Parts: sequence; structure tokens; C-alpha cells
Amino acid sequence: MTTSLERQSVELPPRTSAPRRLLKHPRLMHYNRLAALVLTANLIFLYASWTPSTRTMGHAALADLALAILVRQQYVINLLFKLATWAPPSWPLKVRWTLGKVYHFGGLHVGGALAGASWFLALTITTTDGPLMAVGWTLTALLALIIATALPPFRSRHHDHFEKIHRFGGWTALALFWTHTLLASPGPVEVAVLSVVTFSVALPWLRLRKVDVRVERPSPHVVLARFDHGETPFAGSSTAISRSPLKEWHSFANVPAPGEPGFRLTISRAGDWTGDFIDDMPNRIWVKGITTAGVANIETLFTKVVYVATGSGIGPCLPHLLAAEVPSRLVWATRDPRTTYGDDLVDEILAVQPHALIWDTSRDGKPDMVRLAYAAYRDFGAEAVICISNKKLTWQVVHGLEQRGIPAYGAIWDS
Repeated sequence: MTTSLERQSVELPPRTSAPRRLLKHPRLMHYNRLAALVLTANLIFLYASWTPSTRTMGHAALADLALAILVRQQYVINLLFKLATWAPPSWPLKVRWTLGKVYHFGGLHVGGALAGASWFLALTITTTDGPLMAVGWTLTALLALIIATALPPFRSRHHDHFEKIHRFGGWTALALFWTHTLLASPGPVEVAVLSVVTFSVALPWLRLRKVDVRVERPSPHVVLARFDHGETPFAGSSTAISRSPLKEWHSFANVPAPGEPGFRLTISRAGDWTGDFIDDMPNRIWVKGITTAGVANIETLFTKVVYVATGSGIGPCLPHLLAAEVPSRLVWATRDPRTTYGDDLVDEILAVQPHALIWDTSRDGKPDMVRLAYAAYRDFGAEAVICISNKKLTWQVVHGLEQRGIPAYGAIWDS
């Protein structure tokens, strides 16, 4: 293992110009830009309509809410990733840099939800029919509750409650939308769109099943959950698992081994649910839907990439390192890697990444990950950096590099 302390003293390149740095500010990330784009398009439509009719307002609400729901559908997500990564590495770097931000699609979900709820509120205010008013105000109040509890302050502190409100509130809102639409004597377009949205919501649950799992615990901090129920997911995908399907779901990166059936999940202790999973290892677990593309799938847009991981962030990186579809270099900082994750996993990593920098934080302390990432990026001649870590460090690395003109990517915690 390499623990080159000198890399921490590498001199970072200068920051780009103030206007370019402004565009890389977290407040102006592509997620927020997409949300603003949807809201702006709705404002333009409102201005063009001037005094929209109730039917126009109903159509606008339906279109925006359909966008909010469909863009979160697993098949749609996989399609978006396929379209974005279709571009070859020969395209200009600036174009590929932007295409790599495809995982910010959640901004469309936010923009659609806000715009749709606003249109529906306006529609309800202008409604005079008694039954329609009753359903309309009930649905408006429910949409306001869903949006309020999805805001970052509530979602980050009470994620389990957010998830339940989003799930059960969303199902109830869809039923109320059907009721409101049928009471308003709908046309074929409204029925068709609502049918597609309903099928989209139901589809993952139609694939709900309980499967066998074999769990290995190399340390009290982490387990490796092995699945072999007839599916070998693609590298860079994730699987949602649950012990109580109606309560909470947790997604983990799939780690398929080339040429072997099945896959693994690396689950680290990071809360009550994961702690219970590690302490009380199950023999069977619920899965639903299909495997879904994750942020690291954008690697194929670049000729070479650097993977930066801390702790269990190695899980989402490992399938890409094993597949070796794109030349890559690993920088992994973790506490006592062999004791925590086991010799087999560390040796597996070193077999495909003999030049990896594996930083033992219990021995060398916490490193400056921005400097380590830049040093690997420079020495390897990479085009981009992909960071898988906790929220604070991911944003440190991504924005620390991007404001210096280096394409960098990492999770944005929008679900």
C-alpha cells in the first residue's frame, strides 16, 4: 500500500476567474439550474397565456407533476445516463464536463413539483364547484406537506419521516389527482398521462420480491452482503433493499465481479438501520424495481479518471475498478483498511489497482483529500475526478477542484 505523505504538500493550481468560479458555486450547480429552468419555462408560459383558463391550468399542473414523477422512474434514469454517456471521449472536454452532470436530473423533479403545485393551487382558487373544491384544497394541502418535508432542513434531520411522507403522501396525492380529474370530466389526454404516471409509480413495486442474502462481517463496522438470485447488475448500478418494504428503503452500490454471477453490497455502519443490519445479519431481504445507474457511470465520457473514496465509499468505486472499462487511479482514505474491510477485499483492490494510494487514517491521520485528488489527477494525466465520500468531504473535493478548472463529480444527496 502507498501512503505518500508528500502528496499532501502538492501545490494546487490557481483558481479560475471570478465569473467561472461563480458558475461553480454550490448554489449554481446544475441541479439548481435545472429547477430554475423548469420554473422559468412555466413563468414564460404563464406570461404567454396571460389569463389561462381552468383547463389550461389543469393541463399545466398535470404536465409539471408528471415530469416530477417520471424523471425519478428507474427506467427513465437509466435512459438519461445512456443518452448522456453516449458521447465519445473525442468530444470537447467542456461538452463532456456538462454531460457528466446528468445525475443532477433531480432538479427537474424539484422544478416540476414546485411548478405543478403552484398551478394546482391557482386552479383550486378559481374553482367554484363544491366537490372539486373539497378535493382540490385537500390535494393542495397534501402537496404543500410533501414539499415542505422534502426541503433539506427537514429531510436531512428526519429522513425516515421524509421517506414515509413522500411515499404514502405521494400515493394519496395521485389518488386525489385521479378523483379531481374524473370529477372535472377529463379528456383522453388527461387520462392517458395519469395512466402513464400511475404505471410508473407502480412499476417498481410490481417487481417487489424477497431474496436470499449471504452476509459476511469482516469487522463490526462493515458487512459484505452477497446476492445471487438470477441477476448480475451492470457496474455502477445500485440496488434498493429493505427489511420492512412499507417503512424504509436503502440503496447501495452493486459490486459485480467480472465473469461471476450475482453481486455484493458493501454496507457500513452509518445509522440505526445499517447498525441493525450489521448486528443482526439477515438471511433474506426485500428488493424492488431494477438496478439503477449511479453517478460513477459518467466515467466513460473521459479517457482517464481518478476515483477518490473515503471509508465505505470504496463500494461504489469497486465495480468500476474491477471492470476496468476506463483507465483509472484510486485514492482511498480509510481507517485500518485490512482490519475494517478484510484482507480479501483489500487484496482484490490492489490486484486491479497496484498503484492505488490507500491512506490509513489510523496511522497517518486525516489527509487533505483535495490535494491528494489533484496529485493523482496530475500524475495520472486524468481528465476527471469522481469522489464518493460523505457530504461534506464530497463537496470539498468536487468544488475545490472545479473552481480550479478540473471536472469533478460526486453525489448530491437529493433523495
